[in-house]
Order: sequence, then C-alpha cells, then structure tokens
Amino acid sequence: MGVGRSMGLVLASFLGMATGAAHAQAAPGSGLAPGRYLGLSLGTDRFGVACDQSTQLLCTRDDRAARLTAGTDLGKHWGAEFSWVDMGRVPRLGGETHAQGLNFSVVGRARLASSVGVFGRLGTTYGRTDSSVMGAAPAGNAETGFGLAWGGGVSYDITPRLSATLEMDSQDFRFPGGSRDPVRSTSLGLRLRY
Repeated sequence: MGVGRSMGLVLASFLGMATGAAHAQAAPGSGLAPGRYLGLSLGTDRFGVACDQSTQLLCTRDDRAARLTAGTDLGKHWGAEFSWVDMGRVPRLGGETHAQGLNFSVVGRARLASSVGVFGRLGTTYGRTDSSVMGAAPAGNAETGFGLAWGGGVSYDITPRLSATLEMDSQDFRFPGGSRDPVRSTSLGLRLRY
C-alpha cells in the first residue's frame, strides 16, 4: 500500500469519526463550548538531529512549524484530534531534510479559571521525511513511519467559540539513514469551535 493511499485511508477514517461521533454536552457554567473545533498553530521547532561536519557552517536545527487541527469532544475533559503537521526544513547530512506528517492524539483538558484552561495530548504521528542535496531535487531518501507524539499547552477563551493557545509538542520522526529523532515545537494558535 502506498503512502498516499495510507494517508487517504487515515484521513477518511478521521472524517468519519469527526462527522459521526457523538459528543457530550458541557456542564452549564463550565466555560467550555462543546462540539467540534478547527485550529491553526504557527511557531518554531527544533530538530533533535546534530549538525555534521559538512553542514557545520550553515547548520541550524530550527525552522518554522505549522499545525492544522480538527478535533471533537468525547466528554467534558476528553477529546480526539487529527492534525497535519509540517516541521519545516533543516540542513542535514550535506543536504536538506523536510519533515511532515499526520497526527492522531487523545486530548485531556482541565479548566483553571472561567476562560483559562490547560490541555495535554498523547498520540502518534505518521511522519514522512525527505532529504535533498542543497539546490537539487529530492534524492529519493524518504523515510516514513509511526512515532510517538505528545505535548500540551494553555488556552485562553477570547469568546465562547474562539480561543488562543500556547502549545509545546514533541513528535518522533524517522530520518534517512535509519535514525529516529524528536522534533520539538513551540507555537501560538487559534481554535474555533463550531
């Protein structure tokens, strides 16, 4: 089964879950609007791979990170999220490596105040990393596979339907050459409930 078909099956199963899952109503006065939500987070990440001699002068382990999320509540304190994550590109092994993937996580939430909450997530990311020689097309060195994903953050409800988030996440990716390394990110985001 090809990567495109695998990702298509994962996406189709998520859409079925998102549209057909029953969700619990939040208790009155809980400050949490029940239902489904969409989110977008942008920030910076740090690849766990070390710089090598060939890229020492150009070496950076940081790049921009983006996360597009769709989620649903499974109860007052629990939910499920499906996300596309793009961790950007970094110089590695005389070339450049790009990491991206699809993430599925279970989310736990707790309210600290009427408009402030904390959340944590635990799940898996089906990631893909591609390497290319600087300035050339991809070298065909792609690695795919599942890896551990975890993270958490703080949310602030701007309105009952719109909230701002500060998140920190870690996703394990397989890299060309057989290594499995974490990519950690810190991001600011917006979440819209519908």
